[in-house]
Amino acid sequence: MPRTRFNSAGLVRLLAELAVAEVADTKQDFAARLSEWLDLKDALALYSALNSAAARPAARAMPAALLRAELARVRATLGAAVTAGADLPTPLANATPAEAADFAPFHRHYLAHQRAMAAGIAPLRAAVRTALGRHSAALGQLAALDAVMEQALAAREANLLATVPVLLGKRFAQLLEAHRQAREAAQPDDPAQWMQAGGWLARFCADMQRVLLAELELRLLPVAGLLAALDKESTELQ
Repeated sequence: MPRTRFNSAGLVRLLAELAVAEVADTKQDFAARLSEWLDLKDALALYSALNSAAARPAARAMPAALLRAELARVRATLGAAVTAGADLPTPLANATPAEAADFAPFHRHYLAHQRAMAAGIAPLRAAVRTALGRHSAALGQLAALDAVMEQALAAREANLLATVPVLLGKRFAQLLEAHRQAREAAQPDDPAQWMQAGGWLARFCADMQRVLLAELELRLLPVAGLLAALDKESTELQ
C-alpha cells in the first residue's frame, strides 16, 4: 500500500498556513497508523469486510451520473451556506470592544456548520455505498469496507475535527492582539469597523470560511473516492 501522509490534507495545510497548527512529518505509513486506531472489534469487522465472499448484485445500480450530481449538489449547498455569511456572529450595535471581542459565538458558529456537514454528507455516503453494492461484487466489498471504516474511525474523526474551532480561537486571538497593538492608545476602538474591508474581524471571518470549506472537502473525500472506484470499474467494463 502506498505511504499516505496525513498532513497532505488541505485542511491541515491551511491551519499551518494560519500559524495555528504544526504539520508533523510522520514516517508512519497508513497501515501502521491505522493499526493504532482500531480496537479488536474494529479489526475483526475490517477483516470480515476484506474477506467477505463475493456476492451477486441484488438490484440494478443507480447511474454514476446521478451519484456525481448528488455529490455536486451537497458540496454546493453546504459550501454556499458557508460563503453566504448570513449567520456570521458579527458584533452587535453599540457593543463595547470587550463585549465584541468574544470568540464563543464564532466557536458555536463553526460547530453548527460542522453539524450541518455531518448531517448532509452521511446519507450521501450511505447512498453511494448502496449503489456500489448493487453494481458489482467487487464494489460491494469496497462499500462494506467503507462502512466498517466509517464506524471504526467515527469517534477519532469527531475528536480531531472538534479541535479545529479551538485552533481557530488562536487565530482570533492573534488577529485581535495585532489589531490592539497597531491601534494608537488614544484612538477609539469601534467594533462596528472591525467587519469593514481590511478590519481584523473581517479577515478572521474570511479565514474561518476558508477553513470550513477545506473541512467540507475533507469530509467529502470518502464519497469522492467511492465514486472514483465506480467510474474506474465502469470505464474498464466499456
